[in-house]
Amino acid sequence: MVRNIGVSVVSPRKTCEDKLCPFHGALSVRGKLLTGIVTSAKAKKMIVVSREYPMPVKKYNRYQRSRSKVHAYLPTCIEVKEGEEVKIAECRPLSKTVSFVVIEVNTKDGSGN
Repeated sequence: MVRNIGVSVVSPRKTCEDKLCPFHGALSVRGKLLTGIVTSAKAKKMIVVSREYPMPVKKYNRYQRSRSKVHAYLPTCIEVKEGEEVKIAECRPLSKTVSFVVIEVNTKDGSGN
């Protein structure tokens, strides 16, 4: 059974027994929703998401591109490769640097997972 997490996303096709999965476990999501590109998926249950955003430069009345990296928890029911675009949601702190969880993968062909 897939739980309603309160965000309109495509739920994963696979099921898992992960307690920290927002769809099949008890982890609740709240706050920010971010999208970005996966830069590292080397860790077992964690990925690094790089996001790019415009930052205003007041002196020149223009914007410059700025980049930041966010660590996100990866549930076992979602499979991600480097270079894919993902949507992550804020959750409670899971470790020292992880406070986001992956809720959706946007592949190039338009399919969900």
